[in-house]
Amino acid sequence: MTSEETSEHRTAVIGNASNFWLHSSRTGFDLTHPPTPSEMAPGPRLKLETSTSPITLSPASSALVIIDMQNFFLSPSFGRTKGPGHKAADNLLNHAIPAARKAGIQIIWLNWGLSDEDLDKMPPGVMRAFGFQAIVETIEETAKGRPHVDPFRERPDSIGVDKHGDVRFRGGHASLENGKDGRIYKGLGSSCGIVTLANGEAVDAGRLLVRGAWNAALFPPLDAAFKEGEKLSEVPDVWIHKNRMSGMWGASTLCEEFLEAHGIKSLLFAGVNTDQCVSGTFTDAFSKGYDCILLNDCCGTTSPAYAQQCIEFNAAKTWGFAMNSEDFAKGVEEMEK
Repeated sequence: MTSEETSEHRTAVIGNASNFWLHSSRTGFDLTHPPTPSEMAPGPRLKLETSTSPITLSPASSALVIIDMQNFFLSPSFGRTKGPGHKAADNLLNHAIPAARKAGIQIIWLNWGLSDEDLDKMPPGVMRAFGFQAIVETIEETAKGRPHVDPFRERPDSIGVDKHGDVRFRGGHASLENGKDGRIYKGLGSSCGIVTLANGEAVDAGRLLVRGAWNAALFPPLDAAFKEGEKLSEVPDVWIHKNRMSGMWGASTLCEEFLEAHGIKSLLFAGVNTDQCVSGTFTDAFSKGYDCILLNDCCGTTSPAYAQQCIEFNAAKTWGFAMNSEDFAKGVEEMEK
């Protein structure tokens, strides 16, 4: 290769007039979304080193989206032993959240938070993913049939079965089974019963992933971070409910409405489970034209390691970009004012 070829500088405009990136072979991808390709976006510029290329963001049009870091997925009261989700929480608390706040980046806590209306419209495939209720019929009932009951409401005489219809968990996703007693829940909206906290206190965990229930509350260390953030005078944290694994599915969601109202176009993703709710939201956001960056070490899953690796690979190579939380924090420390 000649010295002329190595010093060659290439530039590009990628996208369309209303949503475009700039690229330079020297400085990487510019995701600041200026008014025109020849102008600079107003405000500070945040330069980050991802696993594949440098990128530049505008903090004012960026958000850290933290997905499903809730008691049901992380609490020892549900038998959740320390694992990838807890490591992700540590990296959020130690690196990503402080960096986002220092840069003035919006923090969005995007969580399962179902209403009765959501449950009334929930499709069977989504219901099945969290187990479902089944009825054990006697020979007489099988022959004669049962008295009329509403088949779409939880019944006290039902039992919980896993997503395969089995009484005992046989694989698929460990977070749907209580690690202490092997209990399988009766699906979204069903009662989780009483759980015991680390201090010995018994609490009603509420209905599964229904807004306001204890099981749907943030895991305590992260709940403390949220409560601190929502009191900020500038760019306070926000909590947004979702009613599918993806928080960006369909024509519009509460999350998408918030992003559009606040001019947010670049999203840094974190949370659990990487290969389900995080990736579902990530890929839907990608398809809708948002800039997507995965914070690898701020995401975790109870699935096998290859599931995490698959999402990290595609996030970096096709859907957007990937990086770790320490590099994110380093970029913020060096941010242009």
